Amino acid sequence: MLLRIFFAFFSFASGSDNWSFFRNQFQSTCGSAKAVDMICIANHVTWLVEIKDYRQHRRTKPMELGNEIAIKVRDTLAGLVAAKFNANDPQEKCFAKNALGSQLIKVVLHLEQPENQSRLFPKPINLASVKQKLKKQLKAIDTHPSIVNQHDLKVNMEWTVTG
Repeated sequence: MLLRIFFAFFSFASGSDNWSFFRNQFQSTCGSAKAVDMICIANHVTWLVEIKDYRQHRRTKPMELGNEIAIKVRDTLAGLVAAKFNANDPQEKCFAKNALGSQLIKVVLHLEQPENQSRLFPKPINLASVKQKLKKQLKAIDTHPSIVNQHDLKVNMEWTVTG
């Protein structure tokens, strides 16, 4: 099942791991850099959005989800700083400059889980635990990271999700 996210009123939206700068210059930095799925800029806010969909397949990675997101946020911000100064593509360089020039950075985990849990497919992720981990690890970046799904987006999140 595919999630489709539609951004309205965004100045810029980008998947940073699709950037030539990220793929060709930054990804191998310090072993291997990770990135969030989407970086969006709207109303002087830079949104770092990671998307996970576990409705059909369970999480199999051994790393705790909160730790994975924190690492991706850290690496994404480092990649934006590097791209602001060193990207070869002028659009990527401009996007990085605008993202870092925002007044606020917000972190969002968009997480889809099975709606009807069963013994075979229980809700695999404890949201309270993940949120606590994100708040602890990302407090210098976003004191109130959000965990949402397609049915409970926050009012200030100017996007919709279908699928």
